[in-house]
Amino acid sequence: MTATIALVGRPNVGKSTLYNRMIGGRPALVHDTPGLTRDRRYGELDYFGRVVRVIDTGGLDPAAEGDAIGRGIHRQAWRAIEEADALVLVVDGAAGLAPLDAEVARNIRATGKPVILAVNKIDSPKRDVEIADFYGLGLGEPFPVSAAHGRGFDKLLEQIVTVLGVAPPPAPVEDEAAADEDNGEDEDEDDELDEDDAADDDEGAAVDPDDPDAPARPSKRRRPHRADADAGPVRIALLGKPNAGKSSLCNRLLGEERSLVHHQPGTTTDPVDSPLSFAGKDYILVDTAGIRRKARVEEDVEKLAVTMALGQIERADVVVLVIDAALGPSEQDARLLGAAEAAGKAIVVALNKSDLLRGAAAVEAVRTATTDNFHFLTWAPSVLVSAERGDGVDKLMDTVAKVAIQHQRRITTAELNRFFAEVCETVPPPIWHGKSVRVYYLTQAAVGPPTFVLKASAPDGISPAYRRFLTNQLRKRYGFKGTPLRVFVRAKDGKPKKK
Repeated sequence: MTATIALVGRPNVGKSTLYNRMIGGRPALVHDTPGLTRDRRYGELDYFGRVVRVIDTGGLDPAAEGDAIGRGIHRQAWRAIEEADALVLVVDGAAGLAPLDAEVARNIRATGKPVILAVNKIDSPKRDVEIADFYGLGLGEPFPVSAAHGRGFDKLLEQIVTVLGVAPPPAPVEDEAAADEDNGEDEDEDDELDEDDAADDDEGAAVDPDDPDAPARPSKRRRPHRADADAGPVRIALLGKPNAGKSSLCNRLLGEERSLVHHQPGTTTDPVDSPLSFAGKDYILVDTAGIRRKARVEEDVEKLAVTMALGQIERADVVVLVIDAALGPSEQDARLLGAAEAAGKAIVVALNKSDLLRGAAAVEAVRTATTDNFHFLTWAPSVLVSAERGDGVDKLMDTVAKVAIQHQRRITTAELNRFFAEVCETVPPPIWHGKSVRVYYLTQAAVGPPTFVLKASAPDGISPAYRRFLTNQLRKRYGFKGTPLRVFVRAKDGKPKKK
């Protein structure tokens, strides 16, 4: 089992910045606002092959326990402390030793676990003298570091792996046969698709979530996967407006308080990744911050949180849009679905808080409103759920599993051409400059989302209307429930259709 450390300390000492430095990139939201980190956040540190699991936590401040959110932050932090094999107490060297640092040190020392003292914000050797006061915490030698600039980072990591007893990896054994096999692999360039070749399909008009007035679908398309190879657990991103119940649904699925839940909008700030096993399948469940209309987002913290939440769309395999069923779907929900469709993600709509709907008429009304608002995504399934009571959760995960399969589904070229021959008998390709467009064959070039290439004598002659018709026929024959489809048209010589 991988050794685990937890980064702990009072608020605003730079724990999340240190976490980002350890993990790489900026997975955790960082801002000067105290109390920004609320949920536990997990990542892996690879130090020259020695892997350590790292947990970022919220600030420990007994004075903040008077409110529900403060108590929730403390619960999350202490759960991380219980899980960890060793602790890294992060203090602010620029601010000096604070009484709260001493209180936190006493509390974590009582756990009996090894504690490493990291004095953060020591940006230059001239400031090393400022660590002297921290010897008084009784935690041994302090390690001066600058999480923002990386100063002193290697010494801290060396101490962490030493305390945890993480052994270096064994020396690699070269496999000449495997190397020769890798060098002999050929890549098929015929399946390469240009992002600019994206053709219109039946998915309708979707909207940019950052522009409340934009009626058109975003023009950028996600490049599809090239193979059906198993890419590990399916990533599910829970997306939606504030207070839709995303964190409650996440906790219900996980069976524990993984995300802090409160009636105050904006409780979740960082995206929270959690492994989930359900019905024998493995998933990564991602809880995200609520996304309001851009015009209503004013604070810097919320802007960063929304940006990180939208970034989870690209990382996800399946986007679950969580809607408050009592309020019904909105234009903002449609914008979020439009962004997920434009990114080529499988989509499921979760109508949460179904326990608040009274009677069959109320249920029918919300379903009708969902169909009307998301008319451009008729293929996206919706499920009534109640995170509070657990109603419909099994059906939701069953639907997620099904759309994930459809998202990676591949149809053989032979089967597609038999299908297309039947289509042509009913509705042949259009006339172009007085001649019928000759279609040579239809093939599937990629999955995630399923992407099809039509080879034709005159690509410009295949009108958007005919491509939409073809997409609808593909859905009618093969289903593809819950996933967008892409249709490209190419000339026989391989030159893409000009726009």
